[in-house]
Amino acid sequence: MSGEPVFSTRFTREFGIEHPVVCGGMTGVGTADLVAAVANAGALGFITALTQGTPEKLAKEIARCRSMTSRPFGVNLTILPTIEPVPYTEYREAIIDSGVRIVETAGSNPEPHLPAFRAAGVKVIHKCVSVRHALRAEKLGVDAVSIDGFECAGHPGEDDVPGLVLIPAAADAVSLPLIASGGFADGRGLAAALALGAEAVNMGTRFMATAESPVHENVKRRIVEAGERDTDLLYRKFRNTARVARNSVSQRIRAIEDDPASTFDDIRDLASGARGRSAVYAGGDPEGGVWTVGQAQGLIHDIPTCADLVDRITGQARDLIEQRLTGILAQRTEGS
Repeated sequence: MSGEPVFSTRFTREFGIEHPVVCGGMTGVGTADLVAAVANAGALGFITALTQGTPEKLAKEIARCRSMTSRPFGVNLTILPTIEPVPYTEYREAIIDSGVRIVETAGSNPEPHLPAFRAAGVKVIHKCVSVRHALRAEKLGVDAVSIDGFECAGHPGEDDVPGLVLIPAAADAVSLPLIASGGFADGRGLAAALALGAEAVNMGTRFMATAESPVHENVKRRIVEAGERDTDLLYRKFRNTARVARNSVSQRIRAIEDDPASTFDDIRDLASGARGRSAVYAGGDPEGGVWTVGQAQGLIHDIPTCADLVDRITGQARDLIEQRLTGILAQRTEGS
């Protein structure tokens, strides 16, 4: 079945991909190796711009990805407040100059970057965690919205609305193609997302546990072994909530946060993302630092190739819709 479209949605048609499956940008994970494999599977993957370190290195990573696939892929540009200024304009220019035609923005308001992307013919997907943010993004003129339910890895926002409510609420509110994110790992999720009004699903944790993912094998095995309850929500008291893998470091941070007198300085070293990426993703020690993972890990039981994963998910969703869901419809009697 590889390479054969199973579903045709507004998102697949407008973004030129075969399957309504997205591997959104993941810090430390969104490299050319994974993104090219996702693209070759007929899905849409995103290189994470800031992971590369400099705009020049991003341009080289885009070129490396293009050498491995002829299919569409994108770049994630996450816009967040930082201690050291980030040259966002230079990153944007590197994306445009490299001929990338799809960008995923996340974090802060993407408005300053939209005119340049629009002038260059770049389609923009903005990641949101609430309906009000999705409406704002639509008003700004983005081309699609990715909506993150509370189950997601990373930053789910502060509203705590799960996908089963958030996705249809967003679908009712916006007219743009909608990508459902948070809690998706198999064909059941894809079928459910389409029923809820989404045009595609975004999966991060599921793509982390694939053969082409650049994270250490120990981390992939930890995801396979973990359950849906093995995550922690950190930084709630600072209104910067993040869902991470539960380990000894996350538990220490939670204990410190429980102290009413604690400040972010008390957890700064433990919460270092650079420490997590070095010790965990590269070093292979799941207890080495903080790293993000979603509740979807409870649905992950193997480490397939990206091609096998996408085939499996789209095939399972098709079978569910054609067989199980159609089969449980009550038969209408003549004249009813």
